[in-house]
Amino acid sequence: MIQAFSKRYNTASIGLHWLMLVLIVAVYVCMDIADFFPKGSAARNGLKTWHYMLGLTVFVLVWLRLLARLGTTTPRIEPALPRWQEHAAKLMHVALYVFMIGMPLLGWLTLSAQGEDIPFFGLTLPALLTEDKALGKQIKNIHETIATVGYFLIGLHAAAALFHHYVQRDNTLRRMLLQRR
Repeated sequence: MIQAFSKRYNTASIGLHWLMLVLIVAVYVCMDIADFFPKGSAARNGLKTWHYMLGLTVFVLVWLRLLARLGTTTPRIEPALPRWQEHAAKLMHVALYVFMIGMPLLGWLTLSAQGEDIPFFGLTLPALLTEDKALGKQIKNIHETIATVGYFLIGLHAAAALFHHYVQRDNTLRRMLLQRR
């Protein structure tokens, strides 16, 4: 039986991809601009709370994204890529999924170990660890280091998509673009 392949990802995958980008940008923006406000101020605390909630939203949505990805076929790249580029793309996608799962989890663990509430849109999520301020500081340092790496992962992913679109002139980027009506 010959299976027909779509030239584009399904609508759910495309929508989740771009929604996740917006959320991840918002997570970074919340923390980056929080430093402009004095410690303990309402604005700074509000931005931190939004950082936590949006990060946890990424954690929830990444699982839906994985389900959408596993439940469908991946559209072919045309013209076909060299094998090393296919492997590099798979490695990048694994790294991005580890990032989207690991970062919110590390944030949740940080708040837990620091003895802070874990807010999620009116709910308070349970702590994953007992309070241990020293451990919380260590996890926070790892979280912040990986956040810096995240800038490069996301930037490299975007640069690769643009390279494929404008230099290699394949359909890599077009497969994930929202469809014009």
